[in-house]
Formats: sequence, structure tokens, C-alpha cells
Amino acid sequence: MTITITAFQRSPDRGQGLARDMAVRWALEEAGLAYEVRLVSFEAMKQPPHRTANPFGQIPTYEEGELTLFESGAIVLHIACRHAGLLPDDADARARAVTWMFAALSTVEPPIVERSMAVIFESDRPWATERLRAIDARIRTRLHELADRLGDAEWLDGAFSAGDLLMVAVLRRLRSSGMLEDYPGVHAYVARGEARPAFQRAFADQLAVFNAAPPAG
Repeated sequence: MTITITAFQRSPDRGQGLARDMAVRWALEEAGLAYEVRLVSFEAMKQPPHRTANPFGQIPTYEEGELTLFESGAIVLHIACRHAGLLPDDADARARAVTWMFAALSTVEPPIVERSMAVIFESDRPWATERLRAIDARIRTRLHELADRLGDAEWLDGAFSAGDLLMVAVLRRLRSSGMLEDYPGVHAYVARGEARPAFQRAFADQLAVFNAAPPAG
């Protein structure tokens, strides 16, 4: 059955590979699965046909036969559970990898996304500097904890897994902040993820979509 995912017709990240379909593309590439992409405009995302697949009017969605999924983390987990390459065979190691998937999205990502929203929408407020300082402190706490856990290891728990995929995808959102450079081990960890051939293929495909899109206007 053909796998089809949805993605922005013109991504607001300007081809940096930060849109939510990036993690799904990367997982599909790691699993060696062919897939098609249906591009969706911002207007179409909020219309009933797309909301049937994603009730929140977001991307990505995943379609395979009669199965339709939304939420990038759930889609990556589905791919990892059904195809080799993203979860260990050992049951305990598999459970730990899934734990890291949840940690990436539930523990590490929230203050990072909050920071992005504050920079975009609140930078002109009188309390913006103080708020950003507080958010950054929370992010640095997580980066310090992650650096301590990672140590000199290549990946979070043995071999590369879907936990690493989602963690790297989340941490990449901090590149413009300059914070990653303050944690050399974490910075190198992100670079290792980005160097994987599957990541490179997914990134190139997402960038090609942005480059081919007509100018906003």
C-alpha cells in the first residue's frame, strides 16, 4: 500500500527542516520506505477535507490504505513499530527507546516551542526580555540534564533509535538561539543525527518543496 503524508505547500520555516513533517520523512527514510507527499496550503489545512484526517488542522498526516494518522510523534512510533531500523529487538531496550520518544516531545520540547512563540509573537512586549530569560533558564536546565545523561555516548541508549530521531528533531529548533553550542556533547549529538544519510535525504526533499513553491504574495 502506498504511504502518503501531508506537508506545507510553503513551509514557514523557510526550508530549514523544522516543520513537523521532517521527523516523519526522516523515519520513513530510516526504515527504507517509499512514500508520497501531498502538499497542503494554509487555507486548505483548515477546511473540512483536511480536518477529517487531522481535526486540529495541522500537518503532517499519514495515510496507508484505510489507516489515517496525525501527530508526528504517533506517526513515527507507528513506523518504528512496524518496520525495522528504529526500535531495538530486545523488549526492554525497545521500551527505553519509546520512553525517549516521549521525553523528547513531552519534557524537552515544550519550553523550546514556547521560546519560539515568544520570540515571534511577544518580542515587542515590555516584559519580553524577562520572559525570554525565564524560558531560556528552563531550556538550559533540560540541556544540562540531557548532557549529563548522554555523556560520551554516541546515542541515548545504545544504537540509534526513534528516541534519538525525535530528540534531535526537537533540539534542532534551538540552532538559532546559540544555546546548543554551550553544551558540546549535545551539540555533537545533534550533528551526528543530521549527518545520517536518511536525515540528509529527508532534509533535501523538504527543502526542495520550499524552493519549488511560488513566492508568497
